[in-house]
Amino acid sequence: MFAYTASAQNQKKNAAFQYHIRRAAGPIVIDGAMDDAWLKADSASSFFMVTPMDTSKASVHTEVRMTFDNNNLYIIATCYNKQEGQYMVESLKRDFNFVKNDNFIFFLDPFDARTDGFSFGANAAGAQWDGTMYEGGKVDLSWDNKWTSVVKNYPDRWVFEAAIPFKSIRYKKGVGVWGVNFSRNDLKTTEKSAWAPVPRQFPTASLAYTGSLIWDELPPDAGTNISLIPYALSGISKDYQAKTGTAWKKEIGGDAKIGLTSSLNLDLTVNPDFSQVDVDQQVVNLNRYELFFPEKRQFFLENGDLFANFGYADIRPFFSRRIGLNAPIRFGTRLTGKLDKDWRVGLMDIQTGESDAAASPAENFGVLTLQRRVFARSNIGFMFINKDATGSTTPGNQYNRNVGMEFNLASSNNLLTGKLLGIKSFSPGLKGHDFVAAGHLQYLSKYWTAYLQEEYVGKNYTAGVGYVPRTGYNKISPLLLRNFFPKSGDVLIHGIQLTSNYYFNEQFKRTDNESTLAYIITMRNRSTFTLSAINDYIKLLVPFDPTNTGKTPLPIGTENHWNTVDAQFVSKPQSVFTYLAEAAYGGYYQNGHKTSIIGQLGYRFQPYVNIAINSSYNDLQLPQPYGNTSFWLIGPRTDVTVSNTLYFTTYIQYNGQVKNINTNIRMQWRYKPASDFFIVYGDNSIPSPYTVKNRQLVIKWTYWCNI
Repeated sequence: MFAYTASAQNQKKNAAFQYHIRRAAGPIVIDGAMDDAWLKADSASSFFMVTPMDTSKASVHTEVRMTFDNNNLYIIATCYNKQEGQYMVESLKRDFNFVKNDNFIFFLDPFDARTDGFSFGANAAGAQWDGTMYEGGKVDLSWDNKWTSVVKNYPDRWVFEAAIPFKSIRYKKGVGVWGVNFSRNDLKTTEKSAWAPVPRQFPTASLAYTGSLIWDELPPDAGTNISLIPYALSGISKDYQAKTGTAWKKEIGGDAKIGLTSSLNLDLTVNPDFSQVDVDQQVVNLNRYELFFPEKRQFFLENGDLFANFGYADIRPFFSRRIGLNAPIRFGTRLTGKLDKDWRVGLMDIQTGESDAAASPAENFGVLTLQRRVFARSNIGFMFINKDATGSTTPGNQYNRNVGMEFNLASSNNLLTGKLLGIKSFSPGLKGHDFVAAGHLQYLSKYWTAYLQEEYVGKNYTAGVGYVPRTGYNKISPLLLRNFFPKSGDVLIHGIQLTSNYYFNEQFKRTDNESTLAYIITMRNRSTFTLSAINDYIKLLVPFDPTNTGKTPLPIGTENHWNTVDAQFVSKPQSVFTYLAEAAYGGYYQNGHKTSIIGQLGYRFQPYVNIAINSSYNDLQLPQPYGNTSFWLIGPRTDVTVSNTLYFTTYIQYNGQVKNINTNIRMQWRYKPASDFFIVYGDNSIPSPYTVKNRQLVIKWTYWCNI
């Protein structure tokens, strides 16, 4: 359906794209079939191509219908084939890789604010996708909620049908216009399309380009919205290095979700356990600073962007993985959601216990964050963070506090984005140079990308619950990209990109910089080739071992300057066999040389088995006392999906830099929506001679109960 009406939404780019949703004409059975009850629903079928080019209608036909009753929002999408052949999917596992799967996904913006919302969908084999949306077009797939879907395959089409309980999404009672868009990815034709048109430089998830979901009667009140999620756990572990006996673990605990309003949620947790969470992917660390690993624990995820995305990637005043790192979480509470179309709020309080093993006191963590939408899609954010030691044996006056504000700019068409940021910390004995001032501005069009960022982090700035790997610096980071679009041939797009990161101390004397000139080619089959020339300069501000293996560090003040050439090729995603190959050669510290080779191989036995191997090899040629050092990182992973509710994952990682083999084997059975049974085995070993350092086996049961 396409109609144009002049309305108060005249600032919304695709306000003319409207879908009218009506109450279901009869019972809806989720079976992947177009039952009679669907025939009276309006259809949305005239999709626009987004890639390879955004100048025409889609060549593959998609038809979408939506309806609702008192309990659920329903959707059915019929995805027709243009070419015969097998569908392209990785597996039946949840939250698949978008670019490697034939899929249908839709995006809901219940407040039509074009900043945050929800995403649901499935690939052509039936694997589910769900996530919360933030920053106008990003999707956090760590979020998990209760809903049902079925995918059914026919000779000329595949059909996705789903029921999403109103209790599973957050929306404001009385709002009759939501933002919505539908997205289709078809790998056989290498085409991505959307119902409301989206410029090719943006993801189809971009909420700036949603159409309007018009409710012919207001969405029903979700009613009492309380979910209890208890768990029970049993496990054994043994530390062979410490030569301790077998330790038995028996725990119970759980979470509760209480809908205070239809858009405001209270999360409670008591004695949480996160043993079922995926292990982190190991990396070779040749960096002078701490590495970042993302949060994966369910309790911290809903509306997590309110807390986790304040600041920049390397200036995060709040990073939830600091909580419970050395001491167990005893209980916690989170209040998150929207007060209305313009206001979002997040309030968190978590108490940890004492840990004798880690010599860590009991601590309390309190966070308040507010976000106010201004103009079309911009917002002003405020955050206050308090960390206090609360143990009875802890000396007094141990605290860290941060207070900050930021302005996030996002134009109505998303071409112009930016940020202004200010944060101040409060810690005992530290005064002066204890604040952050940063900002950036970006222009993003089909042909040009221009970006400029500035950061200042004072030497005494302290984020006790944050991720700020470096302090006492000024940073300037420009980026310029120019794209070219050939009218014919195998090359879809090619462009040249220049990026730089210049660091200065607080007196604005240069300490290090990295500049990269890259030529990027994207083929019509979606494979890519990148050739880069990199220039590095580093003046050490702290002692540093360039191998990061515990050898004698280079002294403060050591200056190093080198060049590197890097080439990378990524194969087309629609093949059952995919690969990435990257090679880099150049200088290194102390006039040495570094050779790096990175490889990724993937093969899928559709739709049940997906095999992937990540590997890297680094060879460092340095003068004495370092000499020649080389190490491998190899990580084979196998995902076996018996169905879209039963998954087996085996992940083995060999890290030659730290001389460790990590094994993680996990079975997950989703016996009911959002309710799981896990068996998880893990160990760490020394490779040569092979010696087990520690082992553990955990069995965990969770149950999601709506009241």
